[in-house]
Amino acid sequence: MMAAAPLCVLILLTAGLSAGAISESGTVIPAESRPCVDCHAFEFMQRALQDLKRTANNLNTRTDDLLLRVEKRALCDCLSSNLLA
Repeated sequence: MMAAAPLCVLILLTAGLSAGAISESGTVIPAESRPCVDCHAFEFMQRALQDLKRTANNLNTRTDDLLLRVEKRALCDCLSSNLLA
């Protein structure tokens, strides 16, 4: 019986420590001690936004060029049909 008492205390302490570790795993780490994940995400999003702006600018330029070609072709077609008439 005497040997069982320290064993019970040891089991209760072990269970209490493991329960404390489980409850601590869900705690929130303050921002001051976290690695700068938010900074990296922000930099990534800035680069992605710059790439999107660059792509949009390229598409606008290509659209303008195509519209100028269409207008030029329409004007040339109009002039050639007027000359034939």
